[in-house]
Amino acid sequence: MKITFFLFLAIPCFAQKFTSAEISKWKTQANDINIVRDNWGVPHIYGKTDADAVFGMLYTQCEDDFPRVERNYLTATARMAEAEGENFIYNDLRMRLFIDTTKAIAVYKDAPGWMKKLCNAFADGINYYLYTHPQTKPKLLTRFQPWMPFLFSEGSIGGDIESVSLNELKEFYGKQPGDLKEEISDDGLGAEPRGSNGIAIAPSISATGNALFLINPHTSFYFRSELQVVSEEGLNAYGAVTWGQFFIYQGFNEHCGWMHTSSQADVIDEYTETVVKKNKALFYKYGKEVRPLQEEKISIAYKKGNSIARKEFTTFRTGHGPIAAQRNKKWISVKLMVEPLKALTQSYQRTKSNSLADFKNNMLLQTNSSNNTVYADDQGNIAYWHGNFMPKRDPQFNWNEPVDGSNPATEWQGLHSPDEMIHILNPANGWIQNCNATPFTAAGENSPRQKDYPSYMAPDAENARGLHAVKVLKNQKDFTLDKLIATSRDSYLPGFEKLLPSFLQAFDEVAASNDSLQKNLSEPIQLLKGWDLRWAATSVPTTLAIYWAQKLRQNVSSRIPSRIDQLSVIRILQEKTSSLEKVNALKETITDLQRDFGTWKMGWGEVNRFQRLSGKIDAGFDDAQPSIAVPFTSSFWGSLAAFGSRRYSNTKKMYGSVGNSFIAVVEFGKKVKAKTVVTGGSSSDQASLHFNDQSEMYCNGNFKDVLFYKEDVMKHVEKQYQPGQ
Repeated sequence: MKITFFLFLAIPCFAQKFTSAEISKWKTQANDINIVRDNWGVPHIYGKTDADAVFGMLYTQCEDDFPRVERNYLTATARMAEAEGENFIYNDLRMRLFIDTTKAIAVYKDAPGWMKKLCNAFADGINYYLYTHPQTKPKLLTRFQPWMPFLFSEGSIGGDIESVSLNELKEFYGKQPGDLKEEISDDGLGAEPRGSNGIAIAPSISATGNALFLINPHTSFYFRSELQVVSEEGLNAYGAVTWGQFFIYQGFNEHCGWMHTSSQADVIDEYTETVVKKNKALFYKYGKEVRPLQEEKISIAYKKGNSIARKEFTTFRTGHGPIAAQRNKKWISVKLMVEPLKALTQSYQRTKSNSLADFKNNMLLQTNSSNNTVYADDQGNIAYWHGNFMPKRDPQFNWNEPVDGSNPATEWQGLHSPDEMIHILNPANGWIQNCNATPFTAAGENSPRQKDYPSYMAPDAENARGLHAVKVLKNQKDFTLDKLIATSRDSYLPGFEKLLPSFLQAFDEVAASNDSLQKNLSEPIQLLKGWDLRWAATSVPTTLAIYWAQKLRQNVSSRIPSRIDQLSVIRILQEKTSSLEKVNALKETITDLQRDFGTWKMGWGEVNRFQRLSGKIDAGFDDAQPSIAVPFTSSFWGSLAAFGSRRYSNTKKMYGSVGNSFIAVVEFGKKVKAKTVVTGGSSSDQASLHFNDQSEMYCNGNFKDVLFYKEDVMKHVEKQYQPGQ
């Protein structure tokens, strides 16, 4: 039995001061970096080398939102509990079970020279910012290290690791019932759907004969920043970068664009382990033998009042991975991809791809484990890959459930090559879409066929957004950037196609023998009968329908199984609720609206609001403060433009915090043309002109022109400087 001790948080380098040699080195490198902020505050970073560009890239990110840069690395380094308190102990433990600083440091030491230069520039750019901005007070991380990017090598913080249940982790290692909240709301409505929309349009159906591209991530607001990074070594990428990373995660260069959508492709497996005790030691069965169960001592520091305490864990792992749960008296291990060097290499080199062949070659690294990819380029190609990392498995087993860890036949058998995986290239219909749903409708009638692939490759269900995307793309042509924007904001809500008629029928049944009910609800019923299922800021039926459906879902939440797909939830509301339950939900809705606003006749934009009061990560909302009407809705109902809003304990109106964030449309012709808009603005500083200057545009569907070429950037200069100035 091997026992390893990790003192993950005791590394003293976080508290080191900067040396004169470091400062001199940073100042010298800053001389080779030019930062130009345009009239929207978007930073365009120009460097002689890629490393120079990365240095400037991280420096500008810290200028715009250092707290979010730090927050992402508190998460990645498993130090959230040390900064924020014991509520994050099991978040940190979960990270530590799969990767820690010891491994990251080793990966950095073995990395090729070009990667080390980028990682050094990452740390230097942030540290130079901290040196030149002493007024910035980090919560914990006063020095950043070049190995940190290996803890955070893809654009979604936590990535696959976040799928491991915190409650089960606590139940196993905490020796008490779990009381942590998974990512669900406490109002019976479940978690707001997150993910993204990606659309690629071929030259055959574009007005200009060029490929077009939609980049539309659905994340928590302000999760990614907009910037351009350019070097004399061939780097020239524009788009959305997750705070603290040195690669454009969702974006484009002069030749191609890449859009990642969250995938349900099965890349993580759970194993039931048969654990036995022999001579006071623990072993697990594997085939005809027993193998030692590896133990690791992990110490998690956490903030307790004004001091730091520690919680000690003895953790276990088998050859499959760490033990993360116990079900039916069986220990459950989790196996997932941990390839930080390859993953970071793929994430960065993707941004320098200059052709389809180049992009496909990058995908051979096969470490984009939690995402699908939508693609378009200047040669007119459009493409889609459902996942990228995909283990080969024996199809006789049900990989949707834990498999027997003692059976060697359940081992992964290598990886499927990208060509073996579900993919689409230049379909005859001329469009590809993915909205975090099944790939088998991604290109309409030209989509891949489900029967041609193992079931574990695409367990993804269809959702209302996917149905909507197919509806608005089918048989269309003459796409322009503006038409693509309009398509991405089409107001139809397919989630109500069958749900609303089921309610209207229920009302007729209940009201047939209830004259009072017929009289009291006749006006809202007539509005709902006449509704075209389209959202609008002025639409009272939109308010009635969404408030009613939410109320019905809350009322029957105990009957809705956890972790089922969105369309199944809607079908339960439609088919598994009684007529009386449906009608009572509307009565309660009318009462609630009347109580909160003095009338039930509220336009959707009157109750559905965008508000940005401060740059704090956990900023609140206030009905008494200014806010903006938002016409679009939660993606749950099929709105392609997503706005996840809800009431808070101190508000009557609903405020959004997740959904459309960075949005871009791109045309790949002889020169790139693009338009973008973001939530709020480019800066988290409330005093900045760019704190909230795009909010009205965001809500109303107006986009700004992207300044991709330097000659255009220089015509719209707001500020030009070098780091440290």
